[in-house]
Amino acid sequence: MDRAVVWFIRMSLFYFLLASVLGMGMVSSSSWVAYYRPLHVHFNLLGWMSMMIFGVGYHILPKFSGKYIYSTKIMNAQFWVSNAGLAGMGLGWAMIGRGFSPDAGRSLLLAASLASLAGAGLFVFNMAMTIQEVKKPG
Repeated sequence: MDRAVVWFIRMSLFYFLLASVLGMGMVSSSSWVAYYRPLHVHFNLLGWMSMMIFGVGYHILPKFSGKYIYSTKIMNAQFWVSNAGLAGMGLGWAMIGRGFSPDAGRSLLLAASLASLAGAGLFVFNMAMTIQEVKKPG
């Protein structure tokens, strides 16, 4: 497996563990629910699920199409952009939820959300280019 594929899967498992710990905290302390629900949701969906889909997608889809990945540079950039975005979102949600500099938290959340969106866009572009049909002339 490509190194980036392995790291997407590792980070997926890491975010799954974080989301599970937050979930247990939310069950054991009702005060956690209001503060940490957005982190729990984002670590589950963007962290665990999306990172796993990115890793498995990068590993499987090129094989199904009988091609190499369109760009390993885009794949590697997407790894860093997506993880930076999710980490920033986690910090932003925590800052807002705990009332620690909510304005800075909202700014960070916006910037991190844009990074996450850019990461998703990089994945879509890279996958679309990888599986596109090559038109034969004539």
